[in-house]
Amino acid sequence: MKFVDEYRDAASARALAIRIESITTRRWTIMEVCGGQTHSIVRFGVDELLPKQIKLVHGPGCPVCVTPTELIDKAVEIASLPDVIFCSFGDMLRVPGAKGNLLSAKAKGGDVRIVYSPLDALDVATENPENQVVFFAVGFETTAPANAMTVYQAARKGVKNFSVLVSHVLVPPAIEAILASPNNRVQGFLAAGHVCTVMGYKEYIPIARKYEVPIIVTGFEPLDLLYGVYLCVRQLEEGRAVVENPYARAVRRDGNPNAQELIRDVFEVVHRKWRGIGEIPQSGLGLREEFAGFDAERRFGVVGRSEDETTECVSGLILQGVKKPNDCPAFGTRCTPEQPLGATMVSSEGACAAYYRYRRHVMKES
Repeated sequence: MKFVDEYRDAASARALAIRIESITTRRWTIMEVCGGQTHSIVRFGVDELLPKQIKLVHGPGCPVCVTPTELIDKAVEIASLPDVIFCSFGDMLRVPGAKGNLLSAKAKGGDVRIVYSPLDALDVATENPENQVVFFAVGFETTAPANAMTVYQAARKGVKNFSVLVSHVLVPPAIEAILASPNNRVQGFLAAGHVCTVMGYKEYIPIARKYEVPIIVTGFEPLDLLYGVYLCVRQLEEGRAVVENPYARAVRRDGNPNAQELIRDVFEVVHRKWRGIGEIPQSGLGLREEFAGFDAERRFGVVGRSEDETTECVSGLILQGVKKPNDCPAFGTRCTPEQPLGATMVSSEGACAAYYRYRRHVMKES
């Protein structure tokens, strides 16, 4: 408990906020990439401690939120097939597609199961050899090693009735896409510490240099985030743009080489479509050809299908830092966690869900 108290100390937070204000001379827009960081910021009011010149906007770092409609529809189609057991983490079940969600597929008789690890899904496959078992492999670089290990183990054990529906996306290409956009207004980034725990922060160095933006590797506690903002503002005020790593208790420059090797052995870099944003080149992971037999899209013949996103949901603009959740006219009225229009209201890491849970009453009164 001491560790938690140290990183949530109110007096230290106020002192950091005063330091940030003392060095701020102009307006700056900073994006935290990770949805977990967004929830910490909104829950603990980190943004409310900052001077008015500092604006925090929320990035595409919620893997549930950026899973495209067409992939949700593929998941629903597969889960609805007889003799299929579809395994997924719980936060994917209510993400809307054009043709419903996994929860509606379950309600119609599909065998949809919540698991807490991809290896749990592999166990389901070995226990049910008469069924096809599919795991929804969703996530950033953080979850890729576990999913790669599961596919590797399935191949090693010869489990023929197991496959994965892959929706892995990569953070650095998304940051580059935001910076290259004509709508970009982000001047600095707080990078997700857990992603960097796996991958390190080497990939961010050329991005910071090319686009002249500071990138700070940041944790998830309030003081982590405030200190990240402080370092970012200090660089902006001094005209510098480098990568800094104050999250050294968890992150090394080169990350986890063993995890990276496992990812490379099973996956290859591919183009990937992001919900609300569109296709970002070389921004995802797909199974290598030698593991193609475990590709659920190929196994069930759902490759290459495409669906348009709903036009009412502005989650794509929210994920790019152009809008905030309360800028959406449907927020809190036509779009709620019970009846979501988009994935950012569904996911436990979604920005809209964070604002709805922690800020909706304040915003209604203002």
